[in-house]
Amino acid sequence: MYRALIPVKALHEAKSRLATSLTQEQRKTLVLDMLHHVITTLLASHVLAGVTVVSPDPLVLEKVEGWGARAQMEEEHGHNPALHAAALRELAMGVTALLTISADLPLLHTYDVQGMIEQSRLHDVVLAPSWEGTGTNALLVRPPLVLPYLFGVGSLQRYLMEAKKERLRSVLYNSIGMALDVDTIADVEMFQSYEAEGKAMYASCYT
Repeated sequence: MYRALIPVKALHEAKSRLATSLTQEQRKTLVLDMLHHVITTLLASHVLAGVTVVSPDPLVLEKVEGWGARAQMEEEHGHNPALHAAALRELAMGVTALLTISADLPLLHTYDVQGMIEQSRLHDVVLAPSWEGTGTNALLVRPPLVLPYLFGVGSLQRYLMEAKKERLRSVLYNSIGMALDVDTIADVEMFQSYEAEGKAMYASCYT
């Protein structure tokens, strides 16, 4: 059984690098809009048994339940410990493969999700690199927690090294939908350029 897990910070802390360009209310709206898109896309892919969102923010958890996701209050402080605790719950519920994915992927498409699932049938670990090629925007492992959570600066290389150390088969999944996360105003502008140009990939995300 495949499920997805999405970590989301408290809204008042989210996207702090955009503080010089967007108000706090604008940043909150941006975070929730992107999260809604990611949840909707994951569910529309029809390859997952469900989606769980883990967050310390009650408003986030209230919203995601209305969008069809399971809400999980963060049990541990720190990004990786919180994910580990949430993954343990998924494992206890019988989940056999877990896709941990960023909440801020506005170009994510259903075929990105389907593509990662297809890759996981041949590999133990599937990694979706971030735009700059050093971070990790999605991690699909089978079974859950076969690798520890290593998110942070330079996580992609750490995941690859850990998979090699554990003799796990790993592969990279590269796509604009998985790569473009929004952390800076340059990211926002890149996303807006796709929107303005009417790229087929972007347009189909909302059909």
